[in-house]
Amino acid sequence: MELFPSAEPSHIQEPSKHFTHISAPLAERMRPRTLAEFVGQHHLLGEEKPLTSLINSDNIPSMIFWGPPGSGKTSLAHIIAESTKSEFFQLNAVSSGVKEMREIITRAEKFQKIHKRTILFIDEIHRFNKAQQDALLHSVEEGTLILIGATTENPSFEIISPLLSRCRVYVLESLEKSDLNVLIDKALKEDIVLNDFIITINDDEREQLMELSGGDARVMLNGIEIAVRLSNAKKNQETFLTKKIIEEAFQRKYAKYDKSGEEHYNIISAFIKSMRGSDPDAAIYWLARMLDAGEDILFIARRMVILASEDIGNANPMALVIATSCFQAIHYIGMPEARIILAQTVTYLASSQKSNASYFAIEDAMKDVHLLQNLAVPLHLRNAPTKLMKELDYGKNYKYAHHFTDGFVEQQYLPDNLKEKIYYAPKEIGEEITIKERLKRWWVSKRK
Repeated sequence: MELFPSAEPSHIQEPSKHFTHISAPLAERMRPRTLAEFVGQHHLLGEEKPLTSLINSDNIPSMIFWGPPGSGKTSLAHIIAESTKSEFFQLNAVSSGVKEMREIITRAEKFQKIHKRTILFIDEIHRFNKAQQDALLHSVEEGTLILIGATTENPSFEIISPLLSRCRVYVLESLEKSDLNVLIDKALKEDIVLNDFIITINDDEREQLMELSGGDARVMLNGIEIAVRLSNAKKNQETFLTKKIIEEAFQRKYAKYDKSGEEHYNIISAFIKSMRGSDPDAAIYWLARMLDAGEDILFIARRMVILASEDIGNANPMALVIATSCFQAIHYIGMPEARIILAQTVTYLASSQKSNASYFAIEDAMKDVHLLQNLAVPLHLRNAPTKLMKELDYGKNYKYAHHFTDGFVEQQYLPDNLKEKIYYAPKEIGEEITIKERLKRWWVSKRK
């Protein structure tokens, strides 16, 4: 557990007094201490931007920072605490639990009595279970402490609704290349260790650094430090960081793959189209390309869940079940073993029979909804909980399907203007063959 403050509670030191040991990794030595030093997240920070305004007004709500690794979530939490002179505690959700939280809440209650504000920063808050998140509710609601949670996962799925409703969610974005270049320059010029050397990193090598780090500032900075060590740089002598040295520092080769650029979209497009085209070999290849480049495995799994419905549908209903199970499984397992689960799912989906009938059904229905809008529900389908509604013939002549042979009776379910409309047209493939025959048998007058 990482706890601040320690035995004797005190404010975090002023940024100018903060000292990071020379043996700390470069990313830690370069951690920003003030808003002026922070790089990136221009949509949140800057003149009249949301977070800057809240900090300047000294009005800090509980909040969740949602963003990719290395985007500045932890640094922002520290800066907010320092800027607002708040007591600061930090927990990591992987190694901490309810006991540690209650200890902090007890101390926060004491601080509150002497009008001191407490900020609790929880890294990887998505790893807290429901009971652990529940333990925070009362203190957050009462204002005993201000919660700042950091997560790489969608808070809507990972944070319980009562806690999420008490927090503002701020989305942090992957750092832009211009921001990463600023960080490289700052590290080479300002770091207490690196500024003893004359280190040059040219444009191509900078591009390589950004790609190999996946836009993660922490990974990139620490990679630079390792590369400098491998280069045998000498003081007062210019040293160039070459591609070979950078590859050695990251222990992997440079792959042209920008998670937010064209190649990212090209490869995911090839991946989806290979599965849609029933080529498991090509699909596996593109999966390997994405995994090698460090693509978010949950992003890959989400796209497969979509494909399972859009391109396979009821031709093989198990496809959606397997794709959804894959998403859940890799969430629990993580890399590198998640690659095996992804590979099984990719080959299954690519080898399945395909139908986009369900996709076209909802697309066609949505068009009619937008064009015709608010068509009246037929009277016999309306609920009639009151006497007045019954007098107005709500529910009159409704036929309860279970009272009929095979649990089916033909009656009108669509609005009058669309009563003969067919949206779902099953194909002559896979399970949809059976579905098509069943619908034709039931809806004799409609599906001739």
